[in-house]
Amino acid sequence: MTLRMEAFLDRVKERGEYTNQQEADRAARVVLALLGAHLVGEVRAQLAGGLPDGFALILLNPLQATEPLSPERFVRATAAWIEGATEQTAAWDVSAVLSTVADAADDELMAQILLQLPAGYDLLFGRPQPD
Repeated sequence: MTLRMEAFLDRVKERGEYTNQQEADRAARVVLALLGAHLVGEVRAQLAGGLPDGFALILLNPLQATEPLSPERFVRATAAWIEGATEQTAAWDVSAVLSTVADAADDELMAQILLQLPAGYDLLFGRPQPD
């Protein structure tokens, strides 16, 4: 089931404790653009299918990544793209967006997503995996 844009942003806003939807939208756009560069094929398409149209397009037309980013570098890259962000605020942004994205994916799709990402992303999605 696809989340409506407003419902998606409301969740991100609540989780990120943003003062308005514009802040949630900015975080979502940056994080999804970076995430899209790390996912390929059917997994990316399936995840996009569960997101509001505007965010699905961002995921499907991502920033280009030259190499997979570790979770720490993913957070640093997010901080670099969000004006005024620090690594601490970027970690908060990433967590707010990715936990909302995880809600839009079923367990099987989340497992496939995590297989495409370097170790440690399970925590960013708020879905810790057993070792």
